[in-house]
Amino acid sequence: MKTNSSQQEILLVTGTTFSSRQFYKSSGQPGDQLTEKEKLEAACRDGLLPGLLPEIFEDQSINKKLFLWKMREGSLFIELKSGKVFLELEMEFSIDPYSFLAVQILS
Repeated sequence: MKTNSSQQEILLVTGTTFSSRQFYKSSGQPGDQLTEKEKLEAACRDGLLPGLLPEIFEDQSINKKLFLWKMREGSLFIELKSGKVFLELEMEFSIDPYSFLAVQILS
């Protein structure tokens, strides 16, 4: 029996008003000065993503909980891959510009 598994790919563009919002509180320790991108990454790692983007997660029921499997930093974005299980997405179906643009150039 084949089961369907959902995977979600999210691209958070950095250097915008969204990424500059206060998501993550620093501990106040010296040397704890994180950049906006690092604060956004920490908020995603700490499970704050459903609170940051409730419209993406509003129709998920408890039995369809997605786990953050991969976080990759691009020059102007953070790519997040989540799902019930980890599946490697085919490059031509990715929203990552480094992936699908390479496929477009080769075709």
